[in-house]
Amino acid sequence: MNTVVEIAFQALAYASVLYLISVGLSVTLGLMGFVNLAHGVFAMAGGYFAAVAIADWGAPWLVMLVCAPLAVAVLAAVAEKTLYGRLYNRSELDQVLFCIGLIFIVGALARMFFGPLMRPIDLPESLMQSVAIGQSSFYVYKLVVVGIGALTAGAILIALERTRIGAVIRAAVENRGMAESVGVRTKFVFTATFAFGGALAALGGMLGADVFGLNPSYALDILVYVQIVVAVAGLGTLRGSFIAALLVGIIQTVSAYYLPAFGTFILFLAVFVLLLFRPRGLFGRI
Repeated sequence: MNTVVEIAFQALAYASVLYLISVGLSVTLGLMGFVNLAHGVFAMAGGYFAAVAIADWGAPWLVMLVCAPLAVAVLAAVAEKTLYGRLYNRSELDQVLFCIGLIFIVGALARMFFGPLMRPIDLPESLMQSVAIGQSSFYVYKLVVVGIGALTAGAILIALERTRIGAVIRAAVENRGMAESVGVRTKFVFTATFAFGGALAALGGMLGADVFGLNPSYALDILVYVQIVVAVAGLGTLRGSFIAALLVGIIQTVSAYYLPAFGTFILFLAVFVLLLFRPRGLFGRI
């Protein structure tokens, strides 16, 4: 039973990080139809910004939990206006080539400024402890990661379904032309949503630095997993993104624990089979 609880906890922590990084991409893909394979760049930016600020500037970890996503949100908004916005009406091939090129450029810059080795994010002593709950022991930091992931998922869901801003975003996703005809400023919605997705990616990148290993190839390393979450969920679905991230976390954790020799083969096989029968994902439109 302790093993089952440990696996479930590790899977939930892994899924929380995946959800934070991928949910912004799911929404922006559904909203803008842009194949942003470089979404992991914002996660890497958040991780490096937090690591440098904490280690070199003495910034508190809790402060960076807010400041890193805000800084990357500004960066994402600028990137959307100056770079991404120019490619909205271009072909998918142009978008993919641009994103792959951006990943390589940012990775080279990270290697130049921060070196090729992994960069850890220093944690407060209080988060590096373990607490006993029943007969199981849990790492406090991962409990915090799970809590932040759950709170973020709930807040996003409430904001999207219960607020005017959420109604505007849903309208733009469903029918951009109709939304514009009733006065919705879709260009502003695009920029704001893109910035918000970048902030969530930065938060996930900071929290998941110890999961994926913060290094110059970080954006490329997480690309496959983020794309899997989006593909399994279907475009533009927030509930679907959370459930897909949870499924990926469970499959990856269980297979790594019981069948480590197969690596990610089981995950890729499961996704392959799923997409054969549900090419638009679990929650995408048929």
